[in-house]
Amino acid sequence: MSSLSTTNTSNFSDRYGRLLPGLLLSGVVAYGAIQLGKLEWMQSHGMSALTLAIMLGIVLGNSVYGRLAPTCGAGVAFSKQTLLRLGIILYGFRLTFQDIGQVGLAGIAIDALVLASTFGLAMFLGTKVFKLERNSAILIGAGSSICGAAAVMATEPVVKGRSEDVTVAVSTVVVFGTIAIFLYPLLYQLNQGWHLLGATPTAFGVYIGSTVHEVAQVVAAGKSIGQEAANAAVIAKMVRVMMLAPFLVILSAVLARGKSKGGNHDKASKLAIPWFAFIFIGVVAFNSLGLLPAGTVATITELDTVLLAMAMAALGLTTHMSAIRRAGIKPLLLAGLLFCWLIAGGAAINHVVASLFA
Repeated sequence: MSSLSTTNTSNFSDRYGRLLPGLLLSGVVAYGAIQLGKLEWMQSHGMSALTLAIMLGIVLGNSVYGRLAPTCGAGVAFSKQTLLRLGIILYGFRLTFQDIGQVGLAGIAIDALVLASTFGLAMFLGTKVFKLERNSAILIGAGSSICGAAAVMATEPVVKGRSEDVTVAVSTVVVFGTIAIFLYPLLYQLNQGWHLLGATPTAFGVYIGSTVHEVAQVVAAGKSIGQEAANAAVIAKMVRVMMLAPFLVILSAVLARGKSKGGNHDKASKLAIPWFAFIFIGVVAFNSLGLLPAGTVATITELDTVLLAMAMAALGLTTHMSAIRRAGIKPLLLAGLLFCWLIAGGAAINHVVASLFA
């Protein structure tokens, strides 16, 4: 009996002990990113903890991590895969179905049309015009159309993308999302004369939330206009984030169907269902009931930020700048055109839908 207990303890130690160095490294990088993200300058420029985590990870990944990889590799991989899925699940505690009610049917329709049109355009331009690999186009499209880096990371397990593809997609979100923070206040001033999106800060806030990449960037752009615009922007953005789960399910089904038509009937294509997306929806439903105290929910969301930051840090650690350079200018051009569509096409969608529901 004692021998069996000792063996089990040894197996547990061998299995999880090897993860510890990598988890600690990812955790340290994530902690540094979270602390930097609390700085006022970072917040005003939409630099979230997730963005900073991948940037710090890339710096370390292309300097000292090579010597640490043999020891830390297993834990870093665990952070990039398992902790990511857990982080996406817990992200549901930031959302409620009541958010949908606050933007109404018009807000839901706007978000859905922006998502579908942007992702469709990404697939057409990415694969037909720029001749990018399909996975790269999917990841860039997901980041642009839904919720930035979090969407890219959540889509990766479905498409089984390479680390460099994920990093390139996240990088485009950082570049154009940061530009949006400074551009949208200028667009608001122009809209005061044009009234294309309605004259109220709330209407423009919905436009921000439905077209800007990251949640942190939405907050920064909205607050630069006013609190009323920021509130509407965040609500519209949260509804857009909620669409991540059905997007992943549909994407998985489409990819599996494509493999079947191509004569590929392997088990991998059949098991590509993103189960964490279903659990994510369940968490949102549970959170909508309001059963947990606000303090508990706040603690969970703080933990979620840590998990997602660790996943981002791990991604950065395993990404080599040479791979990003090999990707070339085409991913950036694709993301740039999608950014232009989000501004112009998103404005048109907001205008038409708001007019129909007026």
